[in-house]
Amino acid sequence: MELRQLRYFVSVVAQGSMGRAALELGVGTSALSQQISRLEGELATRLLQRTSSGVVPTDAGLAFWRQAQLAIRHADDAMRAARLARLSGHVSVGMAPSTTGVLGLPFMAAMRERYPDIRLHLVENLSGNLATMLGARQLDLAVLFQEERTRRWSVLPLLEEKLFLICRRDLPAAPTQDHISLAELGDIPLIMPSGPHGLRALLNNASTQGAHALNISAEIDGLSLLMDAVRAGYGATIQPGAAIARLPPEEFRLIDIIDDSVSRPNLLVSLSDDELSPAGLATRVVLQQVASELASSGQWPGATVYNR
Repeated sequence: MELRQLRYFVSVVAQGSMGRAALELGVGTSALSQQISRLEGELATRLLQRTSSGVVPTDAGLAFWRQAQLAIRHADDAMRAARLARLSGHVSVGMAPSTTGVLGLPFMAAMRERYPDIRLHLVENLSGNLATMLGARQLDLAVLFQEERTRRWSVLPLLEEKLFLICRRDLPAAPTQDHISLAELGDIPLIMPSGPHGLRALLNNASTQGAHALNISAEIDGLSLLMDAVRAGYGATIQPGAAIARLPPEEFRLIDIIDDSVSRPNLLVSLSDDELSPAGLATRVVLQQVASELASSGQWPGATVYNR
């Protein structure tokens, strides 16, 4: 027996009609009728009498209706008590600059709505630095781009980000097609982070395997300034679609990088489950849900949710 069935039954008795109760509950009449039939089957007794004008409770139905109302009231009281004793505490979450551009504010909004008593500390930094902070217990959880298997962390695959060649629409050296491989980049001047950066390391590895060098015209370790340089027309860059989340999208072209090896995993990494506080565990669930919703709805450009 489910609480939902009790609510359905009480509504049918109150409305005196399957159709009116279905409208009030926002369910189909046939689905409502099936649930009532299952309830009657489980109790092995008829609860409702069908008449020409609607339905009325039988003697058994009337007795059940009184107790069902009491059970629903107790359940509602339990939910109110849970809400009054909301999760509270302090949770530190780290994200890379490109991630905060698309995930930061929606995540904050969801946390404010669901857990207003949890004090959120958001840290924006490079993925490698976030991993160091997580290891030093300065963060509870973070979105990272690679896993350190030697750590005793909880790691949840979050999503995969496609990488794009991003440039101004009027950049003279830009290709005319909508997709391109690393081998076809040729002399296109690229503005990229320096060697230690995780994204640069990924691209260096991919270009080495393909035996073609990238034309790096400038190195900038900072997403905001890097994208300002691209916006000014000083060159193109290779970044995930989230890199232009804070910029006017109509000013840029996003050209698919078609190499299979050129994508960026996003991992939701946290302290082990036995080390995370209840507030931290709840925050991790919200972060996972918000990221999935953004990717599934197309609000996170080029992101694909991992199949779980």
